[in-house]
Amino acid sequence: MAAREHLMGELATVSRRYMASYALFNQAVADHLNLHPTDLQCVNLLSLEDGPVTIGRIGELTGLTTGSATRLVDRLEKAGYVVRQRDAADRRRVLVAVVPEKMAEFGRMWDRLGGGWFALFDGLEEEELALIIGHMRRTVEFTGEQIARLRGGGLQGAES
Repeated sequence: MAAREHLMGELATVSRRYMASYALFNQAVADHLNLHPTDLQCVNLLSLEDGPVTIGRIGELTGLTTGSATRLVDRLEKAGYVVRQRDAADRRRVLVAVVPEKMAEFGRMWDRLGGGWFALFDGLEEEELALIIGHMRRTVEFTGEQIARLRGGGLQGAES
């Protein structure tokens, strides 16, 4: 049991360093692109969508209110990353579409930055890669739950 406790303590420490390093990296990339860090991640998430989305969907992706998501889209539109367009099926509905040229530029930047990323996994077996992927998926789900908990006042009155 002492070995597991030691490993869990080390995991807690390295996780905090990992999250901090990613937050700082995200800020540096955002600064490089003259974007807010949340705007950068919105562009990232929009690049994973199958097509244009509503402001409501952007709110779901980012956890922002409709008003905040609208202001985010305003900034991304001004920066040239997205355009608003009418939904062909329902002309009253506005969709947000990424600008292909800007997304290609965005992709090239990630390719340059991530050149060594895949090399980090060169010595790993397929089972080890699957373990990391599973961990990342569970972390994304857990983080989403914690964001909802924080925004919903789930920590009010909670003792530390």
